[in-house]
Amino acid sequence: MLVTNCNNQVIKTFKANKVFRQVLNFGFGISILGAGLAFQNVWANPPKTPTGLAVIGLSQEPTVLHPLLSAIEVDHGVWWNLYDPLWAVDAEGNFFPKLAEEVPTVENGGISADGLTWHIKLRKDVVWHDGEPFTAHDVAYTLNLIKQPNFNTRTRQGHELIESIEVINDYEIKWTMKEVYAPYISQLSSTFIVPKHVLEKDADPNASSMSQKPIGTGPFKFDRRVSGDRIVLVANDKYYGEGPYLERLEFKYIPDMNGLYTQFRTGQIDVVGIQGVPHNFYDEIKNSKTVDVKLVPLASMEVVAVNHGHPILQDKAVRQALYHGMNRDAIVNLIYYGIPEKTESFLPKTSWAYAKDLPAQVYDLNKANQILEEAGWKKGQGGIREKDGRRLAFTISTTSGNELRAQTQQLIQQDWKNIGVELNINNMPAAVMWGDNWTKSKFESALVGVNLITGNDPDAMHRFGSKSIPAQGGAGSNVFQYKNPQADELLVKGRQTFNLEERKEIYRQLQHVLRDDLALLPLYQMVRVEGHKKGLSGFEPNVNVLSNAWNANTWYWNK
Repeated sequence: MLVTNCNNQVIKTFKANKVFRQVLNFGFGISILGAGLAFQNVWANPPKTPTGLAVIGLSQEPTVLHPLLSAIEVDHGVWWNLYDPLWAVDAEGNFFPKLAEEVPTVENGGISADGLTWHIKLRKDVVWHDGEPFTAHDVAYTLNLIKQPNFNTRTRQGHELIESIEVINDYEIKWTMKEVYAPYISQLSSTFIVPKHVLEKDADPNASSMSQKPIGTGPFKFDRRVSGDRIVLVANDKYYGEGPYLERLEFKYIPDMNGLYTQFRTGQIDVVGIQGVPHNFYDEIKNSKTVDVKLVPLASMEVVAVNHGHPILQDKAVRQALYHGMNRDAIVNLIYYGIPEKTESFLPKTSWAYAKDLPAQVYDLNKANQILEEAGWKKGQGGIREKDGRRLAFTISTTSGNELRAQTQQLIQQDWKNIGVELNINNMPAAVMWGDNWTKSKFESALVGVNLITGNDPDAMHRFGSKSIPAQGGAGSNVFQYKNPQADELLVKGRQTFNLEERKEIYRQLQHVLRDDLALLPLYQMVRVEGHKKGLSGFEPNVNVLSNAWNANTWYWNK
């Protein structure tokens, strides 16, 4: 079924509500992505004591409770409620202090004029969930832990540039950078601080007790985890900030997207998490009397991620043919009801660095066949191409239970069969799909929604840098095993200048390199159908973070 009038209006609304803002503080050139379609409810005053429960439904199971270890996006919702960064970024793209007293700038003396020295003053009223005081020693420990080469951190991006750290006193810390790193203010907005007094007792930092019994400074404390079912958090009555207004917060794992939607529609789930409502149900639920739903553009891209370490997929001609052989219009319009918008970039279209001059993909099976023929891939048994005794066959995977992605895979599978490619589908439970299979680059190709930048900054060293490949000993998230010296050079340059126009040109060139190389096969910029039960106040989608539970401390039920 193809909805035309409704979908055209959705796309027009999406385009009209894009928010484009720039912050030029010390020339940081930070991209601020406003939640143009975000929604806030205005209700009565919040309760004086934590009251009630909110259940967040997730189609993927959070499994990593230590906020510095390698993990996937779904884990971030739990982290935002157990832990705190020094500062965070709101839905309008404004940085605001959390554990720090203020966000550092040149004007307030937090950052030196040359950008190399950072001086941070911390709050004095913060305690860990076990009652121990939070101090500058915890910040120093966190930054040093991330830098340890044997620690399986999710990223060392920016942190590895810290040359020295000085704890001035319990509530002041100073560090010096080896070189200027423009995106570091964004990186630190999602770097959660961990307790030194707990982790320093661990013989192996990768096997910490924090993974089972996390202790943070956040608005909620860990209560229990029921594997395969839920994580339960309870209000932190010693939280230094606003709230929490809820007594309990539950992250409920429901692996089947249709089942998750049904539980949301019938009231068993209060908030739909990372995947939102499947697009095919948007028309059915948008005028519901029991839930509020809205279309929210994201910074994430839906892509076919290819493993460049695979002997077939490392062939650029194969990637070019595959891209010509994908009917993206059919995927967007038939499967996703015209809601997402096709893209050629790793950057969201609202980014100040987005390149508008990228070549548009052309769906052309004849061109795809021609490319493969010229590259020496000849049709063999069953119409599948072969070269040097190898069949043009590989596997694509995604999370089990995601019906729309499964339909996308089937459509791509049929298209690629028409150009002589055998695509095998092997979907897995989320814990398996996004475990070592993903983080250690054991997949061949994957259908995935992924945020490829640093907070709200276009820096993508951790995703595309040749030294950021975990499977090859690098620290980062380049699970694609992508390598390109020209991309490496541009990624470095983009981090080392604060001049906005210079950075914009660098990232324009980088987008062209990645598009020409087909580091990924982009489908569309993601638009999520986010929703919550009517009566829940404070819910606010935020394109700048990886979870819509980022501000659950401000949620409460209007009664």
